[in-house]
Amino acid sequence: MNKPFLFFLSLMALTACTKQQTTGIHLENLDTTVVAQNDFYQYACGGWMKNNPLPNEYSRFGSFDKLGLQNLEQVNGLIADIAAKQHPMGSIPQKIGDVYNLSMDIERRNAEGIAPVLPVLAELDAVTDKDQWSAVLGKAMDYGLWAMYVDADAMNSSMNILNEYQAGFALSEKSYYFDQDEHTTHIRAEYLKHVEKMFTLFGIDNAAEKAQTVLRLETRLAGAALSNVELRDPVANYNKMSIDELQVLVPQVDWAAYFAGLNIAPDSLSVGQVRHLQEAGKMLAEESLEDMKTLFQWQIIDGSADFLTEEIFMQNFEFYGRTLSGRQEPTPQWKRAVAMVNGTLGEAVGQMYVEKYFPEENKARMLELVANLQTALGQRIQALEWMSDETKAKAMEKLNTFTVKIGYPDKWRDYTALEIDPTLTYYANIQRAAKFEQDYSLSFLGKPVDKDKWFMTPQTVNAYYNPATNEICFPAGILQYPFFDMNADDAFNYGAIGVVIGHEMTHGFDDQGSQFDKDGNLINWWTEEDRARFEERTKVMEEYFNGIEVAPGTFANGAFTLGENIADHGGLQVAYQAFLNNEKLKGENGKLGIVEGFTPEQRFFLAYSNVWAGNIRDEEILQRTKNDPHSLGRWRVNGALPHINAWYEAWNVTEESPMYLAPEKRVSIW
Repeated sequence: MNKPFLFFLSLMALTACTKQQTTGIHLENLDTTVVAQNDFYQYACGGWMKNNPLPNEYSRFGSFDKLGLQNLEQVNGLIADIAAKQHPMGSIPQKIGDVYNLSMDIERRNAEGIAPVLPVLAELDAVTDKDQWSAVLGKAMDYGLWAMYVDADAMNSSMNILNEYQAGFALSEKSYYFDQDEHTTHIRAEYLKHVEKMFTLFGIDNAAEKAQTVLRLETRLAGAALSNVELRDPVANYNKMSIDELQVLVPQVDWAAYFAGLNIAPDSLSVGQVRHLQEAGKMLAEESLEDMKTLFQWQIIDGSADFLTEEIFMQNFEFYGRTLSGRQEPTPQWKRAVAMVNGTLGEAVGQMYVEKYFPEENKARMLELVANLQTALGQRIQALEWMSDETKAKAMEKLNTFTVKIGYPDKWRDYTALEIDPTLTYYANIQRAAKFEQDYSLSFLGKPVDKDKWFMTPQTVNAYYNPATNEICFPAGILQYPFFDMNADDAFNYGAIGVVIGHEMTHGFDDQGSQFDKDGNLINWWTEEDRARFEERTKVMEEYFNGIEVAPGTFANGAFTLGENIADHGGLQVAYQAFLNNEKLKGENGKLGIVEGFTPEQRFFLAYSNVWAGNIRDEEILQRTKNDPHSLGRWRVNGALPHINAWYEAWNVTEESPMYLAPEKRVSIW
């Protein structure tokens, strides 16, 4: 489920060491034929890019992907060993092993053909009247026009509430349906061909006509959807109302019947995107029964493609993998099998992972680093010239009440109710898992928020900030090189994981996170003047990134990436402050010196940049520019560093440098 206000690092990591044994800097990652001051990304990462060519199965492959692959191989070893043995029915090992084996058994899936999905298609075909849609959509997991999930009430963060969110169009971002540039037009044409081919593979008549119907209806729905930029406004995307008010808002749906299908009886909910939901209701009433059934047929087919025959999977890959992302080969089956186990029984796998691969000393070191970063951010807040004492006091309250999660949860999730039956098809078991997840989400409805709950598994190479609980989380998976190295010195660890920590902390004070108070409530805690000054400064960041040409004729979206760019900027500033603090505390004899020709300050920025080393396909650049709120790796370096005064000093960057920005043009926020 896409949750709009959970902020992910999208691959950044953890910090330092107690014994300063190595620099952590791998010289082979550098490209010393490039002048550092002219193109710092190429200088810091060019060697890595040359030594790690883009594999055919990837649309982007970077240093964090390399770590992710390492983790995947480790997890595969754990899972494959379980899958090779027999286990008691209903046990965790049985469920893990059978999901893995069902995914790996391509021969069986080829023999079963489309038979596993026919019962679902038959249930849809049995709908004979538009009035049935309300009850049917409440029970349907495989199709629909909107999504429902349970999460903290943005205005009362201690309690869970039902949330509605826009859905129903496969191309995810509405611009794919309307932009008229050559690339987007090509994507739409190929999408139309793909839908037709998939209908044909499922033996459905009038495939070409049905594909046109799908595109028309998705376009109608996307037209009422909010853009990715509009989805960034937490106030606009919070519309709490009673069920009676919902019935007035969208009268075409019998909401009592719909919620009965979900087996819930909420007294209120938050409608995320009002315009979209209203349009969805109108479509159910205005579009023909057969046309709506065609759209839902497509959603069932699209959602089942990864779990059926190899032919169907490959057709799905041709569009979503090759056309959209530029990938040359599909992900190998064992990786898909591991990913499915992770998605189905993630915390059970995570428990095994941390027992074997996560040293407890890493957690202790992380707690120390987080404390140092908190101190540094507090210092920077107190020193802000543009913020009043009144708002500073509220900001400090929020900073000092951060919840910090490191490594793995204190209590593990219970998978007892999940039933995996190897005598059933792979698709049938995936349906069971989806129903288990849905029931799990809905079980929190009307209950106090569980602040011990994690939104990532321990083996994940990522991190996040959650404004509803005011928490920062760093799973065990990311606490490894290139983010964190127990044997590396502080220059490396503060530059790598330190910036990651600072990045997540800063999310609490970016354009979205800053609208939530210390308790996680969507309440304005700023003076009017301070908010205006803050937005004036963030506008500089937005306009700067708007000017970056990521591909010929395509520019970055500064408004869409604003939150992540603020977090990168704040992470760099705060981590560098913490690094300097630590250096001062050590005293003269403990200070880091020049090693391998680089000062500690220079190594800090090299460590940061190496996190973002990577190669990417042209198609993926275009897709991420539409869909990813993070700037591309190159610009998380070359776009971020020109706004950091310390970088100019460390690397002697002068006005002659192409990366030079005049001081008055540099962003200064946190």
